[in-house]
Order: sequence, then structure tokens, then C-alpha cells
Amino acid sequence: MVERSYSQFCPVAMAAEILCTRWTILILRELLAGSARFNELRRGVPRMSPALLSQRLKALEAAGIVRRRPSRTDPGLIEYGLTEAGLDLGPLVEGFGHWGQRWVRSELSLERLDASLLMWDMRRNLRVEAMGRERGVIQFRYAEQAPGERCWWLLIDADGAADLCLVDPGFDVDLYVATDLRTMTAIWMGADTVRQALADRRLLLTGDPALAASMQEWLGLSPFARSHAATRAVAGEPVRQEP
Repeated sequence: MVERSYSQFCPVAMAAEILCTRWTILILRELLAGSARFNELRRGVPRMSPALLSQRLKALEAAGIVRRRPSRTDPGLIEYGLTEAGLDLGPLVEGFGHWGQRWVRSELSLERLDASLLMWDMRRNLRVEAMGRERGVIQFRYAEQAPGERCWWLLIDADGAADLCLVDPGFDVDLYVATDLRTMTAIWMGADTVRQALADRRLLLTGDPALAASMQEWLGLSPFARSHAATRAVAGEPVRQEP
């Protein structure tokens, strides 16, 4: 893990040697969010090469932060998890996120759009209980994106589990969501709302009226959205709230 040593006995320096290599904090974010298999981790860091991801995981394992073991449901697959030392990093990683949401300009974050990461984050933070239905299929369409990232499907099964598809799964769609990636990212990050985007005609919802009306509820939002609202309130800016 140590690529360059600070050569200092300070615990901050020693921790930084392990945690401050590129991508490491993001891998920890994914593990803390529940990703366990290699391909799940890859979907959370889509711009990271598989070779580098493998290298970082091995280094974290050597540092006693990550452990790997055969999957309980499929012994032929390996799953990654956090050790006690890794779990102890939870507040630190969460603090990174809240600091970034509060102090990094939202305009800057909205210049770094990534449909794959956005949809993956949305999938795992859905509040399925707010949908008022046992099953559902929601299609998101970002017309300005390249064909390979233009349409996405969220599938909710009878057990309340959500899956994400980039290829049409062939099921009837309950709600069509048409918008641009920047608007959807801003809503997800708490910098915008479903109601305002609808009023501005930047968002179009077609399909089940109840599912459309409750979108702000079931969308869930980023875990750091509240930090954005708090910062705008402190700065004296109007904060959009849904009823």
C-alpha cells in the first residue's frame, strides 16, 4: 500500500500512507455502502481500471482493513468486506462526504457528471417502501447522453430488492422519467427538487400518477444531501423543500 512514505511517526502521517493513495477512499465508500463483489465495486468506481482495483484491494487486505472470503450464497465467488479496522473508518469516510458536500461548490460537482455512478447510487438508496407497490419498473432516459448510457431501468421485485439494467429487461414500465443528467444529479445531491424540475420543464414523468407524485419520497437522495441544504441555509440562500 505504501507508495511513498512520509517518514514521520505521527499517526496522521501513517494513516495517510495507507488511506490517501488514489481511489482508496472511494473503494472504502463502496464497501461501507454494501458492495461486496468485485463487479459491484467496479460499478461504484466505473472509471477505475480492474487491474488497479485489484491492486488496491490487495493492499487494503495487507493493511488489515479489508478481508475476503467465499460467498455464502455462491462459494465459487469471492466477496470483500471490512474488518473491524475497516469499519472503524466509517465516520471518517462519511466526514469526507459531508465536508465535500458542504464546502465544495455544487457547480463544480455538477461539472463531473457520470450516469453510471448516479444510477448505481440511486439504486442502492431507493426508499422502496415509499413507492406504495410491491413491484415496479422505472425507466430513466437522458436524451443528451451517448446511446450506451441514454436509457436505464430500475427494477423492484416483490422482496423490495432493486436492480439496475442498462439493457431493456422486457417488462412493462410503470413510470418513464425523462430529464437531463445534470438535473437528475442536482436532484439526487439535494441542490434541486423534483417539483422545481417539473415546474421548469426540465423533468417529465409519464405513467403511474401515484408513483410520479411520490418520486421525491422514494428517490431517497444522496446521504450527503442534508449537508448541502445546511450550507445554503447558513449562507442565507433559499433552500428548496418538498412538502
